[in-house]
Amino acid sequence: MGTEISKIKTSREAQKILSTLSPFEIKDELISLAKEHTAHSTSMMLNAGRGNPNWIATVPREAFFLFGQFALSECRNTMERQGILAGIVEDKNDLASRFDAFLQANKNTPASELLEKTYQYGINKHGFDKDACIREWIEALMGFSYPEPDRMLRHIEPIVEDYLVQEMCGGRENVKGKYDIFAVEGGTAAMCYIFDSFMQNYLTKRGDKIALLTPTFTPYIEMSDLDRYKFDVVYVQAKGIGYNGFHNWQYPTSELDKLKDPAIKVAFIVNPSNPPSFAMSSETLDYIADIVKNYNPELMIITDDVYGTFVNNFRSLMAIIPHNTITVYSFSKYFGCTGWRLGTIAIHEDNIYDKKIANLNPKFKKDLNERYSTMTLHPEKIKFIDRLVADSRQVALNHTAGLSLPQQFQMMLFSAYSLLDTENIYKKLTQEIVRERYNLLWEGLEVTPTEDPNNAGYYSEIDVMVAAKHFYGDAFATWLKNNFEPVDILFRLAEKTSIVLLNGGGFGGPPWSIRVSLANLSTESYLVIGKNIRLIIEEYVESWEASQKK
Repeated sequence: MGTEISKIKTSREAQKILSTLSPFEIKDELISLAKEHTAHSTSMMLNAGRGNPNWIATVPREAFFLFGQFALSECRNTMERQGILAGIVEDKNDLASRFDAFLQANKNTPASELLEKTYQYGINKHGFDKDACIREWIEALMGFSYPEPDRMLRHIEPIVEDYLVQEMCGGRENVKGKYDIFAVEGGTAAMCYIFDSFMQNYLTKRGDKIALLTPTFTPYIEMSDLDRYKFDVVYVQAKGIGYNGFHNWQYPTSELDKLKDPAIKVAFIVNPSNPPSFAMSSETLDYIADIVKNYNPELMIITDDVYGTFVNNFRSLMAIIPHNTITVYSFSKYFGCTGWRLGTIAIHEDNIYDKKIANLNPKFKKDLNERYSTMTLHPEKIKFIDRLVADSRQVALNHTAGLSLPQQFQMMLFSAYSLLDTENIYKKLTQEIVRERYNLLWEGLEVTPTEDPNNAGYYSEIDVMVAAKHFYGDAFATWLKNNFEPVDILFRLAEKTSIVLLNGGGFGGPPWSIRVSLANLSTESYLVIGKNIRLIIEEYVESWEASQKK
């Protein structure tokens, strides 16, 4: 290695050891190094390793708090003691008329308009009984009862389903039948529940062959290797290259053809991907659908579509192959609510999961009937999505299952806000934010970004090895690979510039790639990050050039 390159604290040997950890664990070491640098310089730490956005949707939150005033007044109407104790609302009589009066007293605000329009939406589109709807909403926001039904409240589920159909499927006209929704504590809880229920219901067993479409969210890789599952993982890699030589993060048919193997039981997908943040093209979606139809009709597909709202005209596999697909969606990124822990599992009412369970061998059926026997006299009739609910509480505590009711109410308001925003004003704002940041990052890298309608732009994955070849050729790229660890650039950025990024290799992506979150820092920070990545690359180049002269 050329001696001219500046020394850093973290040796190559230490980097090798640390690179065996999850990216989210390496991040802590990088943060420590970045803080150390800021303490001895004028630099400010820029942590673009975090995935939570620095914006929030305000109107649905305002509506939440406004309805809270009405709900609390109704509780006090029932019973009040010394101003510090109130009763629960059990009576449905005249609730709707009092709610109308409350809205009239608080009219002409965005919050009251959202509440009124959501209320009318439920009545006009879904035939909600006015008093029963308001009674359930009060119960939801006040949280004075267990969820009933435990999977999701009756006057909340239809609105959330409409939202998912709109954003994931392009509208109801593209859907036949309906989806059952299970409200859960964020997308990660959804994946834990699905993994577990697959095993409990003999849909998978330890050591089964599964497919992971990569790059992907690291926990999916790590969970698959846990001793409980020890899945035999087939990696389907996004190897597509754009016209400028950089990745376009699409899946070649040669990779997708791996899914034709009927031994593959499950395909786990993040779409748009994390970290590249590119949606599957229409051609890819149709190709997967063809594989399922003609080669692997029993393939179970789990698709995590949290970033779908950042792509116009997004289509999920839940719309393309509804009977095979379980959809995981989190509200966290779009609405800026990671702390709310709001997620959903959506399964079409006509699905292969119920059919596969119905066709299990008699011994497995007997075992499952015993497992769920405390829930009903006919456990064999329990749908898979309701088994998910029960399994989330080890069955024995099924009566206490379900997402907390205030969380469900906020989820409904987020959903209604998008359904009623027919001009997509909020969507355009969020997309403009990440798009501007994406362009500034690549401007700093001195690379003209491609215009790609499949680019969600929530993250950007930069393959340093591709950049090395693009700017300086194969000889430099080979020298870089021989003399440094793939994570070296991350440690240099942290130690020399106080910038924290994550290693793309830890997400199943190219070893030399780095992930930049475009969601959580000020917009102007991304030009700084891009420039500093380019400066580190130039430092490598100078050392390489010096080594060639010896």
